[in-house]
Amino acid sequence: MLVRDKFYIGGQWVAPSGKEAIDVHNAGTGEVMGWVPAGGEKDADVAVQAARNAFDSWAATPVEQRAELLEKISAGLKARADEVARTIAHEVGMPLKLANRIQVGLPIANFANYAKLVRSFKFEERVGNSLVTREPVGVVVAITPWNYPLHQIALKVAPALAAGCTVVLKPSEVAPFNAFALAEVIEATGLPKGVFNLVTGFGQTVGEALVRHPQVDMISFTGSTRAGKRISELAAQGVKRVALELGGKSPSVILDDADLALAVKSTVNGCYLNSGQTCTALTRMLVPESKYEEAKKIAAEVANGFTLGDPLAETTKLGPLASAAQLERVRAYIRKGVEEGAELLAGGADTPDGLPAGYFVKPTVLGRVKPGATVEQEEIFGPVLSIVTYKDEEDAVRIANDTPYGLAGAVWGKDEARAQKVARRIRAGQVDVNGGAFNMNAPFGGFKQSGHGREAGTYGLEEFLEYKSLQLKQ
Repeated sequence: MLVRDKFYIGGQWVAPSGKEAIDVHNAGTGEVMGWVPAGGEKDADVAVQAARNAFDSWAATPVEQRAELLEKISAGLKARADEVARTIAHEVGMPLKLANRIQVGLPIANFANYAKLVRSFKFEERVGNSLVTREPVGVVVAITPWNYPLHQIALKVAPALAAGCTVVLKPSEVAPFNAFALAEVIEATGLPKGVFNLVTGFGQTVGEALVRHPQVDMISFTGSTRAGKRISELAAQGVKRVALELGGKSPSVILDDADLALAVKSTVNGCYLNSGQTCTALTRMLVPESKYEEAKKIAAEVANGFTLGDPLAETTKLGPLASAAQLERVRAYIRKGVEEGAELLAGGADTPDGLPAGYFVKPTVLGRVKPGATVEQEEIFGPVLSIVTYKDEEDAVRIANDTPYGLAGAVWGKDEARAQKVARRIRAGQVDVNGGAFNMNAPFGGFKQSGHGREAGTYGLEEFLEYKSLQLKQ
């Protein structure tokens, strides 16, 4: 049983103002694996005040010193990588091998990368008779999700600290233990008191208290579009800067000249990563009408090849969902898809054989999904692929863009120039062309209701900086 009964505020572990606790469940068994405190308005205020008190000094800290501390954080996480990966596998359900590489490997790399980037970043430049400087925005509240918990924390905390901001982190109550491990690592580095602070609790209480706090300058949020709208509404009252990375309904457009087997297999894998609990998941596979029969067979075969089971088992390729609520949500979407006329090609909403406990959903493929159908329009956040057919390239682009979201996508085609041309027409912040690899230095973020602002690389660093012009005599 993991028990965390204190917050990390002002460089100390402090007791919460209240006694309410939040149970955290093991995704693979459904059993309680531990608990964390449920913070409130008083806890939010203490944390923000600590961050505010530390800001001036941290903002004035030399870049090299900030970089060295980021490197220490990266090294500290690396030393605890196996432990943290195992914890996240329990919290979220990602198979342990993947959790090691993605859930922990990426945060380790991001802290080290921001140490490198900040050293070469131009914080000022001469423009005519003006000296244009970039200064830290101030106190940042980082509110993070449960699907890639430590990765999303790192994408906010690392650039914010590099920029000279101080941070109050509120991680998801579904997967909070990895954040406490990070706080312990940060404490061991000697980061000045108050520069990083950690509180846990529900979004409606401590989360909203943090967003409303008058001493907060910026909110960086990753999560649902619904929650992002609420944060924007509250932040607007104080004219605070807001960066939002929200939901997605990413299309994978397979052109008529594509390697169909490769494109379909890659799309299914891209849909099922982290059991579909990925905002960039390729959940809509668009195929030419003439290729549908072949595509559906390949997709079903690939889906049926995913082994469900304990995320710690070596043979597991698809773990559970993160919560009981998510389980019911995904199953309801599968039933809705069939009710609206989709062909059930693989999987389904019933409980997988041999897995009566835990939050498991069969890897599901729905065929003949019509544009505008519920499962084609709404983010499911589970291992559910919708196959949509199109008439021609224009029709494919129209369908790809016809959702409220614009986070990611993919295009497949033998003619690289043509594939790139189609990719340019997709209104999304990230489009993979023929399986292009993830680039941690490229900007990540969305169009439309997928949010605004960018994370990763220097683009993520710039989110936490303000411009200032010093007008000088020639």
